[in-house]
Amino acid sequence: MNQGGSRFVTYRKAGNCIFVELATGPEDEAASAGIAAELAELCDRIAWDEEVRVVVLEFNGETSSCLAALAAKLKQPVIAAIKGNALGPGLELALACDIRVGTENARFGLPQISMGHLPSGGGTQRLPRLVGLGKAMEMILTGRWLDAEEAQRIGLIHRVVAEEELRRAANALAREMALKSPAALSYAKEAIYGSMDLTLDQGLKMELDLYLLLFGTRDRVEGITAFKEKRKPKFEGI
Repeated sequence: MNQGGSRFVTYRKAGNCIFVELATGPEDEAASAGIAAELAELCDRIAWDEEVRVVVLEFNGETSSCLAALAAKLKQPVIAAIKGNALGPGLELALACDIRVGTENARFGLPQISMGHLPSGGGTQRLPRLVGLGKAMEMILTGRWLDAEEAQRIGLIHRVVAEEELRRAANALAREMALKSPAALSYAKEAIYGSMDLTLDQGLKMELDLYLLLFGTRDRVEGITAFKEKRKPKFEGI
């Protein structure tokens, strides 16, 4: 297991997963800049680390919206482990991740309209794509928040757990996903996001192109062989 970090961002790498935790506390300009700089540096390293298949990003819902773009650029699947409420920038960061795990008593929303401005970390773009135009319009224009039950019902949050179970649940999900082929994970993510602004025919072509890129990999052969032999595959990322 490798561990590291600085003042605002800490991480530990175990197997094919990396578990990243953002510092919590009152937001100010210096802290926001520090978190952004440290997370950007770590994301650059993760992007080039062929051993990392899944990223867990654990953070308090009260964070900076500038972090969303950093999480969204990672080719690996990113699981958001959200400690407490995710309102405003905290929800925007969660939306930039691929899977979201929240806690039972948390609230979720984009209340910026009530403060005279609007979401600036991708909230107006990612929320409609996730929960639909109607629900996103209601949430953003009224600024109202959802409880965890409703957030899960509409697909905003994938899993809701007790607060003390948050880290265990997110980490277990990451380890489950990390057993999959890393190339297949990243290509599947690329196919889903890349086709959002395409026609169905264009999206189907993208899907086929990415599938063909996997066709000659050893992981694909291993997957087929393991299925025939009724055992779990051992993917190597090649």
